Amino acid sequence: MSISALSFGSAARLYDSIRPTYPVRAVARAIGAEPVRVLDLGAGTGPLAGVLRAAGHEVIAVEPDEQMRAVAAERHPGMQVLAGSAEDIPLPDESVDAVVVGQAYHWFTPQDALPQIHRVLRKSGVFAALWNIRDDRTPWVAALSGIVGTEGYGLESAWQYGPVTPWFTEPERGLIEHTVTVPTDRLIDLVRSRSTYLTADAAERARLDREIGELTATDPALAGRDSVEMPYRTCVYRMQRV
Repeated sequence: MSISALSFGSAARLYDSIRPTYPVRAVARAIGAEPVRVLDLGAGTGPLAGVLRAAGHEVIAVEPDEQMRAVAAERHPGMQVLAGSAEDIPLPDESVDAVVVGQAYHWFTPQDALPQIHRVLRKSGVFAALWNIRDDRTPWVAALSGIVGTEGYGLESAWQYGPVTPWFTEPERGLIEHTVTVPTDRLIDLVRSRSTYLTADAAERARLDREIGELTATDPALAGRDSVEMPYRTCVYRMQRV
């Protein structure tokens, strides 16, 4: 796993406080509405796990970063939170009905992770990868992306991470639009929770702080407002165990 993938622990509480959650419709699209036993793989501080648990699913979280695991355990009492990675999942064979990955699959090494995900899934189990992607069709969001870089990896159009066979069926895409209320003065915290900021040098961090401050002070959609609705498109790629 890359240094960038493991950079979030130093900002675990910031990450937990500002990162968007996932819409219930996206979870239903991923694994259905019937309560099942779910592995949240690369769970971070548990934003996806919280939605899964609220929907009635039994959730096991696996996360490599110790600081992220600590926040997840604190935020979700009673949830099993285990040290591990996509490439080395600490669960028995065929022990879960579904595996979900929120905002993390691009950090995995697929040739090692996919056989592990296949191993822990029960026959006909479901594997789903989800991403919250800022909707740059909104002008101020496009301006934000012009400062920090775009995100989404082209996932609104197609799966970007190579073959999933022979372990899984071809990924089926779902796209759910939603908004998340963000305090305007915390847009910088959203940026500070990103791996690109956490691994940047002091000069780059200063640039991002300055330019985001200028954007929130001058953009007509942001200036003088206490909060703003951040539009997202949640990409859900659903696969079935073969």
